[in-house]
Amino acid sequence: PLPVQAEDMSNGQDEKEEGVVGAIKSLFDPNEKTKSGKVLPKAYLKSARELVKTLRESLKEDPKDIANFRRNADSAKESIRDYLSNWRGQKTVAGEESYVELEKAIRSLASFYSKAGPSAPLPGEVKSEILNDLDTAEKFL
Repeated sequence: PLPVQAEDMSNGQDEKEEGVVGAIKSLFDPNEKTKSGKVLPKAYLKSARELVKTLRESLKEDPKDIANFRRNADSAKESIRDYLSNWRGQKTVAGEESYVELEKAIRSLASFYSKAGPSAPLPGEVKSEILNDLDTAEKFL
């Protein structure tokens, strides 16, 4: 008897179906894998990434350009409120590195403004500490 070889007749169809099904499953999956390989809620990651982006933009803005500075500061405040209202104390993310770093950045900012007043210019040292916290948080998102 001659050996029989199976012939692949799928023409890559299985891969296409897995790709489409995988994409649909991914669309409805409430979780997402982070850069560090952890699986976290998509809503948390979206909120945290938005917070990092807006806070960084507001910190890099020239405080002498009052209009731009106010606009970016207001956007950052809104992101902070949104983030805290949705994620503060949530057990699903409370132990995550990104959460810890973002909390640290928010606390530093709040602490400075509560002592110096709402319109005080942020010193370079505080600004750089907060930017470092944001960079660290971003690595885990």
